[in-house]
Formats: sequence, C-alpha cells, structure tokens
Amino acid sequence: CLFFFSSRRRHTRSSLVSWARRCVQETVSTQSTWDLAIKEKGMSIDINLVRADKGGDPQKVINSELKRKKKPEIVQELIEVDKVWRAEKYKLDSLRRDYNTTNDMIAKKKKDSKGQDKCEEEIKKAKEIAIEISKQEKVEEVLLTKVKVALKKIGNLVHDSVPDSKDEKDNRIERTWGEYNKDWKIDGTLGNLHHNEILQLLDGYEAERGARIAGHRGYYLKDAGVLLNQALINYGLNFLVKKGYSILQPPFFMRKSVMMETAQLADFDDQLYKVEGEQDSEAMYLIATSEQPISAFHYHEWLKDSELPLRYGGYSSCFRKEAGAHGKDLWGLFRIHQFEKVEQFCLTTPEKSWEMHEEMIKSTEEFYQSLGLAYHVVTIVSGELNDAAAKKYDLEAWFPGYGTYRELVSCSNCTDYQARGLDVRCGVKKATETEKRYVHMLNSTLCATERCMCCILENYQTKDGVKIPKVLIPYMGGVEFIPFKPNLVAEFLKNAEKAKAPENPQKGKKGEPKPPKEKKPKAPKEKKEVVAQPEKKEEAPKKEEEPKKAEELKKEEEAKK
Repeated sequence: CLFFFSSRRRHTRSSLVSWARRCVQETVSTQSTWDLAIKEKGMSIDINLVRADKGGDPQKVINSELKRKKKPEIVQELIEVDKVWRAEKYKLDSLRRDYNTTNDMIAKKKKDSKGQDKCEEEIKKAKEIAIEISKQEKVEEVLLTKVKVALKKIGNLVHDSVPDSKDEKDNRIERTWGEYNKDWKIDGTLGNLHHNEILQLLDGYEAERGARIAGHRGYYLKDAGVLLNQALINYGLNFLVKKGYSILQPPFFMRKSVMMETAQLADFDDQLYKVEGEQDSEAMYLIATSEQPISAFHYHEWLKDSELPLRYGGYSSCFRKEAGAHGKDLWGLFRIHQFEKVEQFCLTTPEKSWEMHEEMIKSTEEFYQSLGLAYHVVTIVSGELNDAAAKKYDLEAWFPGYGTYRELVSCSNCTDYQARGLDVRCGVKKATETEKRYVHMLNSTLCATERCMCCILENYQTKDGVKIPKVLIPYMGGVEFIPFKPNLVAEFLKNAEKAKAPENPQKGKKGEPKPPKEKKPKAPKEKKEVVAQPEKKEEAPKKEEEPKKAEELKKEEEAKK
C-alpha cells in the first residue's frame, strides 16, 4: 500500500513510512489499555459526573449514594484515583507525542541527507522514550483498573421522586385497584385453601416427585397446572402484541463476558446458575430474566433517534438460585428456581424515558385489571433499589393465603446505566455536545406466570374447584371451571380428620377428665430387726443408674433420627 501511494500520489516514501510507523506505535502502545477496557467494562454511571472540571457535580453523586444508604467515601475514592490516573495518562500521552516527534525528525533528516545522516542521537533518544512509554503504560493500566473498579461501586443516580429510606415499610403507595375480602381466612377447609393445596386437588402439581428429581423447590406441573400456565403465557404475549410490542424468545444462557455488562456482580453468586461446557470455551450463565439477553439485543449498536422507541415483549424460562431467600416461602410455587415470565423491555431517547416508564406500569395495571386481581402500585424506597434502577415501581396483588399484598411486578427505569455497559448509543453527536448519547433502557415484568397462577387460584377458588378468569377462557379451550378430583378431595378430607384426631386415644379428648388409674393394694411391710451396720459406699445405685442413662441416650438418638 505504501509503495502504491508513493508511486501514484506524489507522496514521498519516507513520509509515508513515518506516518505508518506512528500509527503502528500508537496502536501497540494503546493495545493493552484497550484490552483492559474490554475486560473491565460493565454497567456504570458517566465518569464525567464526578469531574467538576468537565461540568460534573460530584455532590449530586454523593447525595444519590447517601439515598441508597451507601458510604459516600466510595465517591471520594473515585474522584481521587481518577485525578491521579488522568495525570499519569497525560504523562503517557506526552511521551507518545515526543516519540512521534523524534521519529518525524529522524525521517526528515534522512530524507534531506538522502540517507547519509545516520541520526544516531535521535535514534538513541527514541529508544529511551520507548522504554519510558513501556514503564508508564504499566503505571497507567494499574490506575485505570482502580478507576473502573471504583466506578462500578456507584449506582445509578436516584430520581428525586423516590422515597428516601432503607425500610420497605416506607414504600409509597401510588394507587390501589380492586376489592377483596379482608375477613377471608384461609383455614384449610374446601374453598379456603392455599394455592399449593388447590393445585394438588386439581391434580395439577407434583411437589414431592419434583423435589426428588430437581432438589429443593423442584416441581412438576401437570394437566390443569400446565394448561393454566400456558394460558397466562399466551394471553400475555397477545396482550403485548396489541400494544405494539415486538415479541422475542431469547437464548436461555449467555456468555459471561456479555452477562457481566448487564448484570450486577452480586447476582453471579446470589442468582445465576453457571453452565459448564467445553474446557476451552467461555463460561456460560443461565438467565435469571429475559431482560438480560434482550438488553444485549442491540449490543455495540448505534441507533437512530427515528428508530426509537423500541418495545420488546420477551418470553422465556428463568432460572434463579434464590440464595438470599433461604427460609422464605418454602411451600408452593410462589418462590421457585425455575419459572416462566413474559417481560416488557423498552429502549428510548434520554428525553422520553420517564414518559415510557409511566406507560409501561399503566400497561401492566391494565393486564391485572383484566384478570380481576386486586392490587396496589408502590414506589420502592431508595435503599432497596438495585444499582441499575433510578426508580422502580412494584405492583403487588392481594393473596388471601398470605393475607396481604405480595409482589407480582417490578417496573424499573435504568436510564443509560445498562446502555453504557452494553455500548448501545443513539443519535448523532453534535459539535456542541461533549458527551456521547446512550439510549435509555427500561424493563418491567408483565407476568411471572407461576406466581400469577398462585394468586388466581387463591382468589378464584370455590368449594368444588376453580373458576377461570374470563380473559383466559379462550386460551383454556373454552373451559370456564376446573373441578377438584373427587378421589383427591376424599383423601384430603381424610388426612384433615387424621390431623385433628388425638395421637394417643388413651389420653382422651381435650376438655375430658382422664380416667382414674387403678390402685393396687400394697402388701404389709414385714418388721425386721434393726442391726447396726457399718456405712457403705453407694456404689450399687450408681451402677444401676448408668445403664438407665445409656438407655435414655439411645432413645433420644433414635427419636432424633
């Protein structure tokens, strides 16, 4: 290429060689930093927000972290290490400029002297600068790593409307819809059952067999359980299509390098299942929500403003360890390791994201109103937000079995926090703009089908079975009512009677006097002559007590087993 241009375009070969040499040197010198940037990439705020000289407001970031109930020192740590890194980066850039200038001088001298000037001093100087560049690159790389680590510790800027608290009791109720019977008690009788008991009477759920095969929280859905679950999936997807959403079924696992750019680091231990594949291949993780792969759908893409907003409806199975939920919701389908979910995911311009946030939660409310489930919408307190969310709504529906509202939906505006990690940009950078423009990403559950099914079963139960919500009847093949299985009802009632009956019939029922014990007549004591005897050590009783104690210990061990 160099020879071609020198012969055809009146460029001297020496000037082109100098230019090529400079390009190669700049590429080599920045290669390690580029690789490091890729490795350390992930969700974060714009670092210019903590740079006062770049128009940022460090105090705003500190106030946001205080709302999240985090230590403000992490922001100060970032500011300090960033200052040091920028100073060292300036030194490195200066050395590279000196190196390029020296190379240009060598090329010029050789050209002017037609190769007679050996430029020994300049070449020696260039070698010395190259050594200094190598040393400075290592210093700059270490500091760059520290900057990126500190940057990842900081969450998204909390929106001003979010309640400032750590306690979930301070979640602000925005609105309430629907009616429910506060006096309805789930007491284990027909028509007053928990969702898992209802499913068992419908023969739609196998918990014991599921636990044997898949471990704790494992389950099988069957017959009515499968059909109702699929009805919710199909109704949810059809609902989003009518709202103008494009439907996606994403991969169920993701490469670690991509997952790191859209999931919090804490999720890798608490939520995500790792998938082992070939030894040389990159680690893979099962998705905890379709939000993760859909957020990466436009990975490293630059979208036009005219293409936005983009609305995606995702359907997938989801897999979660639920490591932080040990001891919570142990029975039924409310909290499980594998479930299906229909998700809303939207991309907008920065100016339209808050408008989209309200649109998404209203669509979700319309969905649950159509199912006839009473609910309220709450704004989550600042101390309970995940790092990516600037604001989050939860829709909580009424569960008779719990006697309270429980979460069915989370609706979050993550602004540009995820988009920076995934490098999804928008628009064209104008000459007056100093910052890159990234899309804003928003996500909201529409329906986590197994959990929603729990709510439907408890609210629509009768003494004979379960009514089907009107909107689901077309997706259930026209079935309006699912009756309990008679044999399972009989077995259920029999077990309920056994549970009420006393364990030992000899003890009698509660409130009844115990029958008097028959007293055996005591034999008259024989009079014996008292003979003075020397005192004996009480060894015999001890020997008798020892086997008794051993027998008691054995009984206790057997009882424990």
